[in-house]
Amino acid sequence: MQVKCPTCGKATEYTPKNPWRPFCSERCKLIDLGAWASEDYVIEGTPGSADRMTPEELDSVARYTAERESRTTHRRR
Repeated sequence: MQVKCPTCGKATEYTPKNPWRPFCSERCKLIDLGAWASEDYVIEGTPGSADRMTPEELDSVARYTAERESRTTHRRR
């Protein structure tokens, strides 16, 4: 499959043969990394805010996990 390199726009193969995918070269990959390091790119929000869950969300995950483990345990018997 052909994709455009996010850095230079050149068409490049998006396959395991391309070790820099989705970039066309190591140079373009490093240019992109440098842009992240110098904060040219940013992700909106408070740092770590995606890791925070409300008590209700935590309870929901705990219930789901317990139910899933219960079903798995019953199948093994």
